[in-house]
Amino acid sequence: MNERLATMDASIRKTVLYIEDIRIEGGRAVSRPYRAVVAAAIIENPWAGRNFVEDLRPGINSIAPKLGLLLATMILGIADAESIEAYGKAAVVGTSGEVEHASAMIHTLRFGNVLRESAAGVSFLPFTNKRAAPGCSIDVPMKHKTAEGTRSHFLTLSFVVPDAPGPDEIVVALAAATSGRPHARIGDRYEDMKEMGVDQTGAKTNTQS
Repeated sequence: MNERLATMDASIRKTVLYIEDIRIEGGRAVSRPYRAVVAAAIIENPWAGRNFVEDLRPGINSIAPKLGLLLATMILGIADAESIEAYGKAAVVGTSGEVEHASAMIHTLRFGNVLRESAAGVSFLPFTNKRAAPGCSIDVPMKHKTAEGTRSHFLTLSFVVPDAPGPDEIVVALAAATSGRPHARIGDRYEDMKEMGVDQTGAKTNTQS
């Protein structure tokens, strides 16, 4: 095992790897199989049972980089870095924790940069973070790694871990996809802006009525 992965400061109970390959959508074969992958770690919540912890940064700096490396490595073992077109992240804290504890693990460049840099991405990773009981649906939103307005790559990968998160645990997840939605055909934000003569804020960019 990579030595950088061997010194985790929060106990990992288990990891989960979920792979989805869509070959037929809407009754029509997909020209290139749509592959989406999520890697998740179920970890002990390092702040559980400590009342209100004012400064979360020591835990973030100690744990998040190692989680990011672990999960990115799992994904890159299934999807080549060059093939990744979209990515995202999620975290779910158990009922004894705060939503801020889930947020802490994923809302840091120390967590997401390994996957982003490996995939040559520039977009930020879209996210969900919540508190829930074991067996909840975990939704990981994704978007294009460089073209944020490309609607074909507005994606959601859902998965379930039947026994997680426990009350004192956090599920931390990274996801990636190798293409946009199968048979995507609704256009994108850039086309709307051009047709409507507006910028991304809705302000007019030309004098056409």
